[in-house]
Amino acid sequence: MSEPQVVASRYAAGAADAAAADRGRLWRAAVKWPMYAVAVMPVLLAAGWRLGQGLALRPDQLLLFLLAAVLLLGWENLANDVFDADTGVDTHGKPHSVVNLTGRRDGVLALANGCLVVGLALMALVALRSSSAVLLLVLLCCGLGYLYQGPPFRLGYRGLGEPLCWLAFGPCATAAALLALAPAGEAAAGVPWGAALLLGSGPALATTLVLFCSHFHQVEEDAAHGKRSPVVRLGTRRAAGLVPWFVAAALALQWAPVLLGWWPLSALLGAIGLPPARALIRLLGDDHHRPERIVGSKFLALRFQALNGLGLACGLALGPWIGVLARR
Repeated sequence: MSEPQVVASRYAAGAADAAAADRGRLWRAAVKWPMYAVAVMPVLLAAGWRLGQGLALRPDQLLLFLLAAVLLLGWENLANDVFDADTGVDTHGKPHSVVNLTGRRDGVLALANGCLVVGLALMALVALRSSSAVLLLVLLCCGLGYLYQGPPFRLGYRGLGEPLCWLAFGPCATAAALLALAPAGEAAAGVPWGAALLLGSGPALATTLVLFCSHFHQVEEDAAHGKRSPVVRLGTRRAAGLVPWFVAAALALQWAPVLLGWWPLSALLGAIGLPPARALIRLLGDDHHRPERIVGSKFLALRFQALNGLGLACGLALGPWIGVLARR
């Protein structure tokens, strides 16, 4: 082989490797594995709360609920890709859409529906071993998820995605998780709305912030396709000004029970989410109008959500142990 042919061959191999690496990056973005922190958080919080209260915990139910929650969020993500492909909002602005990567809308929809069926079947098993209300609450969460993006509702296009997100991942999912982890006799007492609101409201605001921040880098595409997200309605500057309030409200809802003496001081461990929250506030404050710089803002919000929720769950669980050590 001549030298020019060798150079051309190496160039072609390098270009192929680069294309493969780029496609791999797009697939990692499409899978969105860090996003599944929002799916598992309600049941982790419920587990931490029960341990902190000295109540029985059912590990088998915890594992089943975790798996089902991951599958149901997989349905939500895949179905949203399909619904966005139908409206054209993802055609140019989201190369990592699974529909765009595969070119098989119907196949992606079938996979989404498969995740939904298996996830609901696992939740039905959880409900059978605890309370029928678990399945009803989870069906309500799925319904809220469909209202967000599914036709003919598409409430996310009307700027209502954030309230729906808070309801689904806050009191509804947390109530279902609390029931699922309780012994059958305890679960029969009814839906623990009070505990679910107290426990789930703050972390659900952190989850809602993830959705809110996902709009910043695609304002032009959303507006062009009629998706009136809160960021489109407010503009990026005013929307960025709301981010510190999201963080403050999420923390306030978690710290208030500590100040009132309902939760142990260790529940303040949720503050470990503050560093990414500060970075997020600074990033959007400086570059809210530069989409290429803030494309990763939702992952900073996700880091805040995950660390904050895990810190709170661990803090609640460790409360009795810390109290025992303090008395010695």
